[in-house]
Amino acid sequence: MTTTFAAWWVDKQTDATGTTTQTASLRDLTDDDLMPGDTVISVEYSSINYKDGLALLGRPGVVRTWPLIPGIDLVGTVESSSSSRWSPGDRVVLNGAGLGETRHGGLAQRARVDGSSLVRVPPSIDVSRAAAIGTAGFTAMLSVLAVERHGVAPADGLVLVTGAAGGVGSVAVALLSHLGFEVVASTGRADSQGSYLRTLGAAEVIDRLGLSEPGKPMQSQRYAAVVDAVGSTTLVNAIAQLADGGIATACGLAQGPDFDGTVLPFILRGVSLAGINSVTAPRERREEAWQRLASDLDPSLLDGMSETIPLEGALDRATSILAGNVRGRTVVDVHA
Repeated sequence: MTTTFAAWWVDKQTDATGTTTQTASLRDLTDDDLMPGDTVISVEYSSINYKDGLALLGRPGVVRTWPLIPGIDLVGTVESSSSSRWSPGDRVVLNGAGLGETRHGGLAQRARVDGSSLVRVPPSIDVSRAAAIGTAGFTAMLSVLAVERHGVAPADGLVLVTGAAGGVGSVAVALLSHLGFEVVASTGRADSQGSYLRTLGAAEVIDRLGLSEPGKPMQSQRYAAVVDAVGSTTLVNAIAQLADGGIATACGLAQGPDFDGTVLPFILRGVSLAGINSVTAPRERREEAWQRLASDLDPSLLDGMSETIPLEGALDRATSILAGNVRGRTVVDVHA
């Protein structure tokens, strides 16, 4: 018996003039359309991230294999597996690991994946909340872990979170506040999202304009650490405001991929820049991050920063995310 399931499908075509267009459509697929893998998952939830917005709207830089099911997150139940690590009925989560880029992703009702990258959903987190955390929350936790490994403690001073009203930023603010840090949240929506960010634990909310325009290579020392999801000039200015020995983590490029800075903060203040790559994080780091998310992220705050949409609403939500009109996290119920 052939199993049919719904999925978003991204494809590209080249016409006679050599012009290439990329399309996204919701269609019915079968298991024959899936890629090889040792574990079949009945997907329950996915999410919409900035990368998913780029993929669904045909922007370059994310999808590298066509055709492809987009979606860099999935949460669901193991249906079958040849891996000794997994048994039918196990609740699992997968973030990155090529999903939605080179491997069929989570915006579908079924998936076949490499079981070595899967993580068991912690018992204290239900599957919808695991999807709400998703790659954004996983990346935020990896950033916080990098700050901790650098030795920064709450007593060392303020921590800046850029792009704070977005998915990564929202979870980072909540995590850092829970851990006792005094968080400064930078956002382009300070007027409309200030109350939201303070609810998550931000001690101060600032307008991103103060960071997004070019500034001096060395500025007043204000922050012990920075969690940046914006890149470009914002990251350059944030590093210029780090205190001696501070650290900035970089995980995004909402403002841009450029980094037009100088070495001065690094050689005069001994600051560090740590890149955060959630796609290829090893399993041990994945498991550590998810265990910390289970203990350090307030579920009630997670619920307040999340909205659930049906599978068919993914394309419209992708448009809103790229326009900067979405706060927090978007969960996709693939069976709704």
